[in-house]
Amino acid sequence: MKGYLVLENGRVFEGKLLNNCLMAGGEVVFTTAMISYQDIITDPSYYGQIVVMTYPLVGNVGLNEKSYASRGAMVKGLVLREATDFPSHYEMETDLISFLNKSEVAVLTEVDTRALTRAIRKEGIMGGVITDNIDHMEWLKEKARKEALEVKGDVVRYVTRKNIMKFGHGSKRVVMFDLGSKRGVIDSFLRRGCEVIAVPADTNAEEILHLKPDGVFISDGPGDPAAVSYAIGTCKEIIKQKPVFGIGLGHQILALAMGGKTVKLDFGHRGGNQPVKDLKTNRVYITTQNHGYSIDETSLEGTGLEVTMRNLNDRTIEAVKHKSLPVFSVQFDPEGYPGYSETGFFFDDFIAML
Repeated sequence: MKGYLVLENGRVFEGKLLNNCLMAGGEVVFTTAMISYQDIITDPSYYGQIVVMTYPLVGNVGLNEKSYASRGAMVKGLVLREATDFPSHYEMETDLISFLNKSEVAVLTEVDTRALTRAIRKEGIMGGVITDNIDHMEWLKEKARKEALEVKGDVVRYVTRKNIMKFGHGSKRVVMFDLGSKRGVIDSFLRRGCEVIAVPADTNAEEILHLKPDGVFISDGPGDPAAVSYAIGTCKEIIKQKPVFGIGLGHQILALAMGGKTVKLDFGHRGGNQPVKDLKTNRVYITTQNHGYSIDETSLEGTGLEVTMRNLNDRTIEAVKHKSLPVFSVQFDPEGYPGYSETGFFFDDFIAML
């Protein structure tokens, strides 16, 4: 079936709909990742977004549940150049299109994803609608604008867990403030002998401290960090009393809690090839990232935070630490398992503080 991606600026990209979803709207972003499409589709950081895969062929190893980043699909839509017709892998449980159809995620293929990516890089991230009909263009453009505005609000409430949960046993107890966490984070702590208590994003500081944590971890998640005011308020209290480590959205929330500000990037950082430089050692790490906001460096004066790592593409802040408190954070995904970066040592650094 013929399908279209209509951007809020009126530009249309034609393709082919591969499943039964006739309409889906969201913020249109692109990722430069060449692998790990399973992680991308199931990553809560992509909640509410239509993701454009810049790699031309997607789905060749199918999917299996143990490789999901979270409980299921989080994206609104997926735009591809080509989807594999005959996936093959010894661990495959289902193919890409069957999974997305079951998850009610729209799939548009045979799209000129190179031209679409260039449009986003030039004009910035915007709303879009995947549809099978473009007869009512003005209505579609307005719908695309509204879908983009929704992602700028508090979307953490849609992806955070509903109840307090315990994982593993260990000598150190880490409370994970869940803003949209991935399985890899919990596994990283469990492998290091920690007990993890995961709490919903609206848990207040008193409840967290009642759990007697040795330290608090602020997870990654989707959307505008400034919109999650309740999490910022909780972090303000926690950082005065416990060691704190944040990643992704948690990195931004921590900066806001310390008095800093954040800014929206033109097209964000999404992919597995973001070069990050450690300013102390001058070592460069290739990292996995998926975010649309960054800490405003001009706002850090007087916060007690100092920049420790920087993105080599656009010089944005990739890591900060407090000058006197046991508090630090990174913008990228440091999970130490295949498919991600070699920065799992940040978990070791945090555990050493506890």
